[in-house]
Amino acid sequence: MKRPNIILILLDDLGKEWISCYGAKDIETPNIDRLALGGIRFENVYSMPQCTPSRLCLLTGQYPYRNGWVNHWDVPRWGAGARYDVEAYPCNLGITMRDAGYATAAAGKWQINDFRVEPDAMDKAGFDDWCMWTGFEAENPPSAERYWDPYIFTKDRPAQTYPGAFGPNMFCDFVIDFSDKHKDGNTPFFIYYPMVLTHTPFTTTPLEPDAETNEDKHKAMVRYTDFLIDRLVSALGEMRIMEETLLIFTSDNGTVGSMVGHIGDRSIPGGKAKTIETGVNIPFIASWPGTIPAGQVSEALVDFTDIIPTFADLAGQPVPGPEKVDGSSIAPFLGGVESRVNRDWILAMGGQNNAKVSNSGVENEWYFRDRVVRDEQYKLYVGTDRKPQKFIDLKADPEEHTDITGSECEDARSSREKFEKLISSWPERDADPICTPQPPQPWDIPVTVKSIVWKKGQ
Repeated sequence: MKRPNIILILLDDLGKEWISCYGAKDIETPNIDRLALGGIRFENVYSMPQCTPSRLCLLTGQYPYRNGWVNHWDVPRWGAGARYDVEAYPCNLGITMRDAGYATAAAGKWQINDFRVEPDAMDKAGFDDWCMWTGFEAENPPSAERYWDPYIFTKDRPAQTYPGAFGPNMFCDFVIDFSDKHKDGNTPFFIYYPMVLTHTPFTTTPLEPDAETNEDKHKAMVRYTDFLIDRLVSALGEMRIMEETLLIFTSDNGTVGSMVGHIGDRSIPGGKAKTIETGVNIPFIASWPGTIPAGQVSEALVDFTDIIPTFADLAGQPVPGPEKVDGSSIAPFLGGVESRVNRDWILAMGGQNNAKVSNSGVENEWYFRDRVVRDEQYKLYVGTDRKPQKFIDLKADPEEHTDITGSECEDARSSREKFEKLISSWPERDADPICTPQPPQPWDIPVTVKSIVWKKGQ
């Protein structure tokens, strides 16, 4: 099989209840729907419930209890020496793809390094070119802007404001331009495209400049996401490389809690930062015309640790063994070689922030973070005391109201026993973020984020 180009689109804060092919009733997303109709729409894919745990899980192939990022951490804003230290991890997504001979690029939101301190962070992470929103930098208000008048860092230019521009357009333009430069097929390309949409602050878009309420702006942002998907897919079609390109569309976690969507007669508040299904069971669509048969809907179990093994498999690139990477490849499933995914459980963890800062750096306040593990039917909530809290039959109870602990159903007992054995295999203590801390910076300021407090120079 010829190695495909790969584009990984990662939305920011958007659950299934705002995508019409998943049954959303409040909005139409025709271009995303067409992408799903042309490939596989997955029903059971887990991210983590927050931004940083999801992204570090995806980039390292490790669960948060192993890579240490079980909490959200906005590195440019909160600092304290924490950062994505590529050298601290045995496997990294960008490096894996570059080592496989791919031309690599990234466009969109990064937020896990401070580019003022590490201007070479993207290159170290394995990317040949980039167009990134740095994240909100402490004591630099213009850097907060990712939408109108965005503050963007590129390979050729230091981070700066682009007056009058709309950030999502710049990122999409970059992705299309990079694809066009590498369309000849001599060197396959990999693009990591972590969109800034649809994260707050709620904003107007070029297509709906008069949106007023937060709900109207949120819908406008979702519709603009759909518009950009059409721009990208249409451009790939004009380049005549759709059949050489695997496109993955997904999200880092569920929607912000202030937005309420609907699927059927279900009213669904956004599940961001929660381990309920609407927080971690995210949209995931795979399109690869000519290789992935169209019109599929899959109940296969997949989570973000599977991304690196899958892409490496497609690229013909070995990755570290299972003792270093937690996921497994779904490439044989995507290519139709195998009829099922080799998994019988998926995991999510890292809800509401519980981290602290000490002289040792950023530390997890709890030795063992709460988490959830599920198979195709059953889900177990596990508390910070390592003990089961609640056991759910997701097929009978998709809103997760009824605890069936003690059920005499043989299938339920079998799943619970499987999960309890899994609990005993996890480390007694979750890792702290693995990195060589950066020294204190002149812009460090006193910050409080729930239980997180530190002062300049601490």
